[in-house]
Amino acid sequence: MGCVGAHSGPADEPTPDPVGGVTAGSDDLWRTDVPPRPAGRLDDSRCSVRALRRGDSPVATASPAQRWLLIEQPGPWGRDALAESRFDQTVAPLLARRSRAENVRLLLVRRPGERLADSGRRWAYADGRPGREGLWWSVRASDADLLTAPWDGSVGERAEQPVYLVCTHGGHDACCALRGRPLARAMPAPGPADVWECSHLGGDRFAANVVVLPHGFYYGQVPGDGGELVRAHERGQVALPWLRGRAGVPPPGQAAQHHARGVLGLLALDDLPVTSVQPTTEPGAEIEHWIVTMAGPDGQVVASVESRPSAVADRLTCRAIHPAHSRVWHVSLEAPA
Repeated sequence: MGCVGAHSGPADEPTPDPVGGVTAGSDDLWRTDVPPRPAGRLDDSRCSVRALRRGDSPVATASPAQRWLLIEQPGPWGRDALAESRFDQTVAPLLARRSRAENVRLLLVRRPGERLADSGRRWAYADGRPGREGLWWSVRASDADLLTAPWDGSVGERAEQPVYLVCTHGGHDACCALRGRPLARAMPAPGPADVWECSHLGGDRFAANVVVLPHGFYYGQVPGDGGELVRAHERGQVALPWLRGRAGVPPPGQAAQHHARGVLGLLALDDLPVTSVQPTTEPGAEIEHWIVTMAGPDGQVVASVESRPSAVADRLTCRAIHPAHSRVWHVSLEAPA
């Protein structure tokens, strides 16, 4: 049975909320309109440094969200990206309420470094559900426009290329800025890759984190300038070494997909869709098991998946006070019938 990774459990890394995360801190250090103050450094106190030292794997940590609202908002983002920015604060709580009601993940975006979009007031709706994938850009006259705009792809200009969002939300975790901002600046923008900084994606210790829309592929610990990731998506493939998973796929399915892709060499974006995730242990058991079925090119691919706590507990984010256990995944493919 192959080990495909470790990720945090509910006690140490809560699932990001639909409006981009609300944790202690301030993103004033990462504002794009004034020279930043010293940002700190990547030393042994940083969660991403400790995760690399432990050998944590980001596999099976992609978000459950499959629909996103991207709002261009230059300038600083505070602890709550939407509520502590230059976005209209009479509109912010109403927009957050709508995003929760419609199960749409809200992310603030801005161009890396000093690069600005033409208007500074762009917004996009992205849909990553299989068979509905698409991302559509529009321009708002006022922030209040987003309260009544349709979030269904019926308005806006469809993006013809993938959109790359790099988490740089230092107000959530310093590692997101310390690793994310250099990556966002290094990735080519606006072409061949359409690159944006974004608010909290989750998985802080896996910084630098990237989500590629509209399909919703999450990546962690992305090295260098991200060129290999971009080139893989230009070929219509995933970049397996840094893949966390596809948004909306249950974690056992993400673990099974990752393992099967590596064993079978199936890297196309839509390869190995998960068709069934069947638990074989009681919910909440310390060691959990599932049978995951995927659609392969020559029939079903079936995997046995196990998840158990890591042997050692540690602080899994920079702001964590108490140590916690991550979850370690083991996957094996069953022989074809």
